[in-house]
Amino acid sequence: MPLLYDLGKLTVGSALRLGWRPRVQGLEHLPRRGGAILASNHLSVADQVVLACLTPRHVTFWAKAEYFTGSWLSRHVVAGMGAIRVERAGGRAALTAFDAAVPVLRAGGLVAIFPEGTRSPDGRLYRGRTGMTRLARDAEVPIIPVGVLGTAEVLPVDARIPRRHPVALRFGPAIPVAGRITGPRDIRAITDEVMAAIQGLTDQEYVPSYAPPRQARP
Repeated sequence: MPLLYDLGKLTVGSALRLGWRPRVQGLEHLPRRGGAILASNHLSVADQVVLACLTPRHVTFWAKAEYFTGSWLSRHVVAGMGAIRVERAGGRAALTAFDAAVPVLRAGGLVAIFPEGTRSPDGRLYRGRTGMTRLARDAEVPIIPVGVLGTAEVLPVDARIPRRHPVALRFGPAIPVAGRITGPRDIRAITDEVMAAIQGLTDQEYVPSYAPPRQARP
């Protein structure tokens, strides 16, 4: 576990537990060792903090490329946390995050993904993108559905100071991927299965379309 990540769990994690008293359910579904993808709904930037602090094992997150080339602080934080760089320009550059995640998973690590692709604009659960399932296939690991609740109220969009509100983190049974994919339809079907499992953990209303990008929202 990277030193900065470990330090963050001791400091921020302790503050989270003392100040918000989060409820964690389903830890028996989290493997003690071995690679897996944690597929979570996405309500707030606080989701990463909750996942990192309340998951017993180290979780590798994706971080947009701007963090790696920004201020001295952002560069050292994302590097110290062991984050994977994500290029958002599209094309081959956008696939480097997948290439970097495969060896992490094959080495027995956990990689967190938000399959909606962006934060929910209205608290509903949107259609999942299939990259999550393709990554699980290539790395030969299962997908563990995760439900995060309460974070939208703790840190709403554009808020700077977290608010007091109940928070919960729920893990569901692992969904196997190996041996189940013979074509694109299987990839879509497994992705939809994961999203249905996430919905079962969160009770969110499901929207059968992709979430709009932030710049396209009213």
